[in-house]
Amino acid sequence: MPGKHLIESSERRVFPSNFLLFLFLNKYLLRLAKRIYYSKYDPSGKNRTVSTENMGTKGEQTREHILATAQSIILQRGYAGTSIEDIISKAGITKGGFFYHFDGKKDLARHLMQRYLVQYEAFFNSLVERAETLSEDPLQRLLIFLMLLAEAMADLPCTHPGCLVASFTYESQQFDDDVRELSAEGMLAWRRIFMRQLERAREKYPLKVDRPLEEIADMLTSIIEGGIIMAKVLDDQHILPNQLLQYRNYLRLAFGDL
Repeated sequence: MPGKHLIESSERRVFPSNFLLFLFLNKYLLRLAKRIYYSKYDPSGKNRTVSTENMGTKGEQTREHILATAQSIILQRGYAGTSIEDIISKAGITKGGFFYHFDGKKDLARHLMQRYLVQYEAFFNSLVERAETLSEDPLQRLLIFLMLLAEAMADLPCTHPGCLVASFTYESQQFDDDVRELSAEGMLAWRRIFMRQLERAREKYPLKVDRPLEEIADMLTSIIEGGIIMAKVLDDQHILPNQLLQYRNYLRLAFGDL
């Protein structure tokens, strides 16, 4: 099957069928992501419903359940097409329960974006760290990272549910500057993660294409976002992982690895 079993046995990591869900709901990574979230977006602790030491409490679980439910609905219907009542009904909570955690829909949107960006930054960094354990060569680490990313996308049980950054961007008129700035900050964070790997590879292997590394890093983000859209439109979950592998081939050519 296209996109499956992409990593040779010496490099292969076994992914559960729903890798992203496993990764982000794993207790250790969830605590880590939330510590990053609070230190980055709420250092004073003003908006915390619980302390970071007690993240497994019922209140925190309810808050996470509301956020996960809201994200699922918004990715299907859009932000404007999703009401607080829709979220309350789907989550099985009371209106009071919703407003205990969030001031309203715009406050929910801000927390959704913060949560999404922290999760994906943790996801990308976990793949970088895994690649670093599999090779000491910077170019091979980069190629392994892309292989791991492609396999993670191929192992999803269905097409990727969608990107919250893209969804919010399509409806940018619905949001305030804080949410729009978060979206931009998230894209820049992804660029930095990809750029660091490209820079390390270029230190050892000169590029054979005269293009700024920033553009090559942004190409990966564009492939991910475009691949998600194409996969959803055509209902073909193999499009995204296969496009990631094409980007990997491009880098092999660019660095003279072919």
